[in-house]
Amino acid sequence: MRWLYRCPACGAEYPIEKGRYLCGPCADRRGPGAPIAGVLECAWEGEPAAGDFLDAKYSIPLPVEARFFPPIPVGDTPLWAPARLREETGFPGLFIKDDTCEPTGSFKDRASYLVAAFANKHGISEIALASTGNAASSMAGVGAAAGLKITVFLPANAPVAKRVQVLQYGAELHQVDGNYDQAIQESRAYSDRTGTLSRNTAYNPLTIEGKKTVSFEIAKQLAEADMRAADRETDQGLAEQSSAPSGAWRAPDEVFVPVGDGVIIAGVYKGFEDLVKLGRIPRMPRIWACQAEGSSAIARALLSGGAWETVAATTIADSISVDLPSNGSQALSKLQRHGGRAVTVSDAQMLAAQRLLASKAGLFAEPSSSAALAGFLKAKAQIAKDAIVVLLVTGSGLKDIKSAMKGLGLE
Repeated sequence: MRWLYRCPACGAEYPIEKGRYLCGPCADRRGPGAPIAGVLECAWEGEPAAGDFLDAKYSIPLPVEARFFPPIPVGDTPLWAPARLREETGFPGLFIKDDTCEPTGSFKDRASYLVAAFANKHGISEIALASTGNAASSMAGVGAAAGLKITVFLPANAPVAKRVQVLQYGAELHQVDGNYDQAIQESRAYSDRTGTLSRNTAYNPLTIEGKKTVSFEIAKQLAEADMRAADRETDQGLAEQSSAPSGAWRAPDEVFVPVGDGVIIAGVYKGFEDLVKLGRIPRMPRIWACQAEGSSAIARALLSGGAWETVAATTIADSISVDLPSNGSQALSKLQRHGGRAVTVSDAQMLAAQRLLASKAGLFAEPSSSAALAGFLKAKAQIAKDAIVVLLVTGSGLKDIKSAMKGLGLE
């Protein structure tokens, strides 16, 4: 198996190496007021062998060998059936993919894990990034396990819990007097000036590739759930299931993903695309981009056929609050190609979903993560009652207590 970077826009190919982030010619053609252009994807050629996979359980092909990953248990998070939430919504095939269980309480650990492994492989000692909070605390935590210096640029209004996480993990924190977009500019300037590896979302293609791992887990875990259900129904069920091809995993029908800058949803798409390529699932699921009404650039672009406009974000959901999504163009392209949908939800709907998720499923998620449930509740009339639906819950509610207090009327 040979790994490389490929530009989805022009087809140009590049080696996966230090200092390579974008497709230069495409990046140079970026128009004013448009997301990053020239975002690359990881691709492979040839047939993968056993040694090309990160682990034996999910057999996820990644462009860095397993021995370079830091000793921290990222991934393999639960996919579980919330019985009371199923009853409340009338969807017996509803599942939660719970990434609040990641080491730093955030889905972003999946990207940080791969970026840290790349740094280890190439002898890189420092990583820099901008963040609204979760990516910063994630890279700081994973970097601590890997023995790397982490430098983060964080808006001054980021939740206190996320700033505390960054400092507890020992990272160097630069507070930015501005929004996330300003933090990106400052972090990129720092990386350009110092030669430090940038983990900026979308800008570094590995941030997308690392996040595809969740799709592999979902497909394998759904197949395992099918096997358990068959075993309960008949004594021969498990034996019958075990006679199926080992590559026969299960694609969900619908996946609801919280979306801000577009990297998580691009990673989810990339994972299912790779699963189809490997022959483990026969088709792509329908994926829903769940955005806050006050930060909905990708939803607006999908509705308008691709027009971008920069609008100042106004939402309590800081993790998905961006003026112009860094990975908007790639996320939009995947939504269009695979028949994805977008749904926008208000702050009040996210807070209500946060409370419902906690009171009916026992899961305390931050508002941005609760956008997945809020989006599902808004769109469920368009979904078959027997559909297999997965809500991707990406961050712990303990990261933003202030917003939860608003939802409870305590502030």
